[in-house]
Amino acid sequence: ADFICIQDLQCSEYDLQDSIFFPEDYNAYFFDDIDGKANGVAIYCRQLPKAIMTGLGFANFDMEGRYIQADYENLSVACLLAPRAKQGDAEQQSRKNEFYSLFGSHLQKISNKRREFIICGNWQIAHSAEDVQDTESNSTTSGFLAEERQWMDELLASGYVDAFREINSDQDEFSWWPDGGRDKNGWRTDFHIVSQGLKYAIDYGAIYKSKVFSSHAPVIMDYDIEL
Repeated sequence: ADFICIQDLQCSEYDLQDSIFFPEDYNAYFFDDIDGKANGVAIYCRQLPKAIMTGLGFANFDMEGRYIQADYENLSVACLLAPRAKQGDAEQQSRKNEFYSLFGSHLQKISNKRREFIICGNWQIAHSAEDVQDTESNSTTSGFLAEERQWMDELLASGYVDAFREINSDQDEFSWWPDGGRDKNGWRTDFHIVSQGLKYAIDYGAIYKSKVFSSHAPVIMDYDIEL
């Protein structure tokens, strides 16, 4: 893999003492939550990036370690961990919606730049009925709320592309099982959202389920592009 993006590390970079976390063939970059015990994102890059950007300039969210971006000549690859909201917690849901509003504006702004973007990670939204195993019981669950799905509708209508769904349009595939077991209540909340210019560069997409690493399964995408 040219890039490995990891979300929700729930530790700080300085807690990772074993060399296994720093493979020789990769340049590793981290953005921690301020207390180093929650959230956190990391990106591993084979090719040295020109720049690394941490955070999005959102005062209420940047201390939580939610976004890191590696910049190359004409491409940026980002790792995202959107906020989640517990069921029935109106305050958390309001905060989650605030993040989407800010992030949506950011995505529209960068869409005018002369570079392509791959933004992968846990978006905390299951966009369509094919992305939730039990749509009926989850219709009022955070992550599948009408306003969240509409936000994703609008993002994709603006030109961004759900890379996995672009080449797996008729498959019910899931990447997250909140109850632990993988025989029920599957969700697909882990997306690669890419800029319009990469739509025809998507070669392959799959969700790796042969081994269990956590309640989430890795999403593997191949693109026909050069850095």
